[in-house]
Amino acid sequence: MDYTVVTNNWPLFAKGIWMTIQVSLAAIVLGFCIAFCIALIRTSRFRVLRIAASVYVEVLRNIPFVILLFIFFYGLPFAGIRLPGQVAGTIALSMFASAYYGEIIRGAMAAVPRGQVEAARAMGFTFSQTLRDVIIPQMWKFALPPMAGTTTMTVKESSILSTITVAELTYQGLIVQGMTFAPFEVFFAVAGLYWIYTAFLSHLFKRAEKHLGSSELAAVYRSPIARKYLTLDAGRRA
Repeated sequence: MDYTVVTNNWPLFAKGIWMTIQVSLAAIVLGFCIAFCIALIRTSRFRVLRIAASVYVEVLRNIPFVILLFIFFYGLPFAGIRLPGQVAGTIALSMFASAYYGEIIRGAMAAVPRGQVEAARAMGFTFSQTLRDVIIPQMWKFALPPMAGTTTMTVKESSILSTITVAELTYQGLIVQGMTFAPFEVFFAVAGLYWIYTAFLSHLFKRAEKHLGSSELAAVYRSPIARKYLTLDAGRRA
């Protein structure tokens, strides 16, 4: 193995991984924001909205990402909308990720003990208060493990942006391979950089899981309903 292929072209690899980080993080954040809205819509009492959100999720989860990417990059110009490759790629990737994040968030919300939601309503909590103080704080222990996998998938799918000449890591690897004719060394380095990046993200998720705590009982006692109930109970006992 000729390591000089990597060391001599390190600036290109560095530019590539930096672009991958920018695009993937933007898609992850934007995708999560879209997903949260989709999850809320899927719990709406309006059937039309629930159906529309379900169709959005099912369509995006059942088509290849490359097709969605080509629609944004090659299809929109026919409608008079031209987007730079990086912008089109980020939007397509965020929408693709949002379908998976949305299903995860919906499932995590549904996994919160129903009794706590009913207790919140009985104690006069509004929907937004119940969501903010009861559901969201407790849903993370259900959402974080599958979200880690979806985040890793999103990073790996970002490599497909090389097909529309976004200068991310895979694209830069192809350039270096074309200059050096050393595919093994080049793509071994590319694979290593992807692994380091995704391993770091997985580590962050594990730290977040540990920080939030995996105990359901602890989550219950942290909830405002529990604190309010214990306060009322203490008042009755006094």
